[in-house]
Amino acid sequence: MRLIPAIAGLAGLCLVAWLLHTYGIGHVVALFARAGWLGLSAVIAFHLVEVAASAAAWHSISASAAHRPGLSAYLVLRLVREGVNNLLPVAQVGGPVVATRLSQRQGMVLPEAIATTIADLTLEMITQILFTLLGLTLLLETVGGHGVAGTVVAGLIAATAAVGGFAGAQWFGLGHVMEWAVLRLGGLLGWDGTAHVAGLQKALRACYRMPGAVLGGAAWHAISWLLGGVEICLALHVLGHGVSFTTGLVVESLGQALKTAGFAVPGALGVQEGGYIVICGLFHVPPEAAIALSLTKRLRELVLGLPALAAWHAMERRAPRFAGQTVQDGLP
Repeated sequence: MRLIPAIAGLAGLCLVAWLLHTYGIGHVVALFARAGWLGLSAVIAFHLVEVAASAAAWHSISASAAHRPGLSAYLVLRLVREGVNNLLPVAQVGGPVVATRLSQRQGMVLPEAIATTIADLTLEMITQILFTLLGLTLLLETVGGHGVAGTVVAGLIAATAAVGGFAGAQWFGLGHVMEWAVLRLGGLLGWDGTAHVAGLQKALRACYRMPGAVLGGAAWHAISWLLGGVEICLALHVLGHGVSFTTGLVVESLGQALKTAGFAVPGALGVQEGGYIVICGLFHVPPEAAIALSLTKRLRELVLGLPALAAWHAMERRAPRFAGQTVQDGLP
């Protein structure tokens, strides 16, 4: 299993190298020189606004928790979550796991930490589907039918079915199944701390029984997705290829959908670059600019992700804030 992400990552890296060679690494470097450190710093700083909106969504859906951390704590947790997903070979699932552990260290009991993270992830996936539908609609209205549209529609149908099943399972007993599995595993391996997972199904239902919190979380996630379209416009502007807000929304929505589809490849290496070339090409943005756009995002992931990973390390070393619970009482 460890070889799979390594092989996929190597293949993706080779694809990126081939794309740079094909379209000219000199042209890409020239675009970065045009943007300059000031332009690139503006793109990186703007992403923090998106992170803040996502953190507000997580904070909102966690309203049912007895010991909900403050919004600033969720901002840090969101940065850590993104850093883990973007920089480590964890197939986009390691971030939520780490976030759950750190939420517990912020004072939440384990069932609430797991439930609020799952509920936030569910809202994020639902709003991403809606955002992709918006991007697809705008694509069809601006450039008409295209081969990429059929691929996106097929992916959307599969994603909608998967997310719908996941959301329904949460309400009808997924928490009970997870409780049983974790408790069973803990019993077999002698992990006494897994007993704290009892009550997960109740905590999950509590998250969804607060309509205001659910709507607030969905609204903040929707804002975050829309801000992603603004980030695309800003990045292409500093790279010397300004586009409309509509184009930015299409590129971001379909680009994120392709990145999600390539979850098995660490960092979606090659998948993201190839996807941007295809999507940006529909709006007459040259391939070298599309590659530069992708690499700008990767630069942002490094600049924000490395300090986030360092913060994760520091938080792991810090003693829990609440009495009566040690590290062993939490996630194994």
